[in-house]
Amino acid sequence: MSRSSWLALATSALLSAAIVVAVHVQQRRELERLRSGVLRDLERQNQKKENIRLLEEQIALTKQLMEERDKALMQKGSQKS
Repeated sequence: MSRSSWLALATSALLSAAIVVAVHVQQRRELERLRSGVLRDLERQNQKKENIRLLEEQIALTKQLMEERDKALMQKGSQKS
């Protein structure tokens, strides 16, 4: 085998190996990105549930406060009469 043909074979083999490695690295990165996307979605869903729970709690507290205020106003009005 001549030196130039051996060099061409070695170069093409190294280039092919580099391409295979690059594709595998790219696939791993994409898989990790997809997995992290799923984890972010789950975290967002949990945060949304927590926000809804807090909002419902605030609505209940506001309703309770308004009822107590109305009772106090009624008692104040009946005491004046």
